[in-house]
Amino acid sequence: MPVALVLLLLALLGSLALAQTHTVQKGDTLYSIAHKYGTSVQALQQANNLSGDVIKVGQVLTVAGSSAVEATVSASFEGLAAWYGPKFHGRRTASGEPYDMYAFTAAHRSLPFGTRVRVTNPGSGQSVVVRINDRGPFTPGFIIDLSYAAAQRIGLRGSKRVRLEVLR
Repeated sequence: MPVALVLLLLALLGSLALAQTHTVQKGDTLYSIAHKYGTSVQALQQANNLSGDVIKVGQVLTVAGSSAVEATVSASFEGLAAWYGPKFHGRRTASGEPYDMYAFTAAHRSLPFGTRVRVTNPGSGQSVVVRINDRGPFTPGFIIDLSYAAAQRIGLRGSKRVRLEVLR
């Protein structure tokens, strides 16, 4: 096996073993943290020895299972993002599930449903991981429509240029 390939494999394995942390902010829930990092509430509870879902502002949580999500970016794009909220809350999305403006989801024209995408606001550096569950936007120049919660997480009000990273 070539040395370069061995080094690449070791680097990938090392990055998967790293644990990531999240400091609980006001308004955070285990559900919102799990969605942000592409893991489950149960994985957060297990990694942090939590018997329930009570967390406190300032608490540092180990985010198990997120390092693999964070480690692999298969494509990246830049363009305009907008958000949609109350008018569509509860309506069916193109994937068939009800739109939840408080979930970390988004609409994209062509990415497969279920694809996880990291959206970053370059101005603030804030990012959020969303799951594609709808189609859109259909306005030229726009590349993603975020749920209300996802837009709030990165400080998006109205529309703004963002960077998308498709995660694997």
